[in-house]
Amino acid sequence: MAERYSSFQAGGRLWLWQRITAAFLIVVLAFHFFLLHFVHHADEVTFAMSAGRMETWSYYSLMILFLVTATFHGVNGVYNALINAGLTGVKRRAVRIALGVASLLLLVQGFRTANAWAGIDLIPIL
Repeated sequence: MAERYSSFQAGGRLWLWQRITAAFLIVVLAFHFFLLHFVHHADEVTFAMSAGRMETWSYYSLMILFLVTATFHGVNGVYNALINAGLTGVKRRAVRIALGVASLLLLVQGFRTANAWAGIDLIPIL
């Protein structure tokens, strides 16, 4: 019988958060498909419509939460898959740092894009 191996610690919070974010992502993706494929067809969606949705706080907040959740879920999943594949030592630390930097860059650019679509200027020009 094969031995079960997981990089997640039994009872650990990262394991739990991986499952919570997966459930959240399924719900948000269902909302996305319903809104953009059944209510509005892909050929009807314009930049102005997207910007209009982003100007409402409920939609903007959902998209920001989606960005953070998807980033965590994806990076945590890739990192743990690499650990499960046998990544150890210096390479493990390098991958952790690289994924951390990539996450930060993704989040910064995602916030910038969401704010631009929503018309939010966090750094006003003097």
